[in-house]
Amino acid sequence: MKIGLFYGSTTCYTEMTAEKIQAFIGHDIVDIFNIKDTPLSKTSEYEILILGISTWDFGELQEDWESLWDDVHQIDLNNKTIAIYGLGDQEDYGKWYQDAIGMLDEAIAHNQTKRIGYWPNEGYEFEESKALTEDKQFFVGLALDDENQYEMSEQRIQDWCIQILEEIAED
Repeated sequence: MKIGLFYGSTTCYTEMTAEKIQAFIGHDIVDIFNIKDTPLSKTSEYEILILGISTWDFGELQEDWESLWDDVHQIDLNNKTIAIYGLGDQEDYGKWYQDAIGMLDEAIAHNQTKRIGYWPNEGYEFEESKALTEDKQFFVGLALDDENQYEMSEQRIQDWCIQILEEIAED
């Protein structure tokens, strides 16, 4: 089993999270790619994908993802297993917390994929988010706030990695 982890990172936090996920799951299992340097077409080489994105300002996409947004809508992700993680600031941007995760989830929704890694929204304080499931009980991916809850990120990453590995094993 090989997992392709594709991320965009402006301030290195999304990249550092990618490296933590790779270290926890295993360097021999997870290959990481910065989308600034790697075309999204490389996703075709993997059956299992992890996508990392951060939300900027008032619900905006991270700049590398934004520059490739047309490609996101066009890549063929059919029959792939996909998990998403993201970073955001729930205190200063609580009306848009983790919106980029939701936008990415929506952008790939036309594909026939198996989505894994939904994350409970308990323990967060925000007003709104495009990243919530229809029942509003979960984020459509791991939600991290290294700005206000940095001390919780390491455990959340580990718990999420265990969760997605269990979900992959069930398949």
